[in-house]
Amino acid sequence: MNAPTPFPRNVDEKVAFNRHELSIILGLYGRMVAAGEWRDYGMSFLKDVAIFSVFRRAAENPLYRIEKRPKLRGKQGQYSVIGMDGQILKRGADLKTVLRVLERKLIRAVE
Repeated sequence: MNAPTPFPRNVDEKVAFNRHELSIILGLYGRMVAAGEWRDYGMSFLKDVAIFSVFRRAAENPLYRIEKRPKLRGKQGQYSVIGMDGQILKRGADLKTVLRVLERKLIRAVE
């Protein structure tokens, strides 16, 4: 008789950021915190999407959401940056390229 596995195999898989993607996102996050622009973040891992939300204060709605949707990989690209109002600011297949829309805001904050 087989021993039960600690994690059931029939649980729906969730989309998540891998270590490389998190390294890129957290690098930008650290620079924005140092510039005084961002102060908190949250992550959600759902069936179809992984979300990294950025906050100015913890009690607010997110300033930006960085989303990964693997189902859009062949169409618009799996990564997107979404503003507070729900508008898609940038979408594409390369995470670094998509995050450049936020890097511009860092350059303005430093000037």
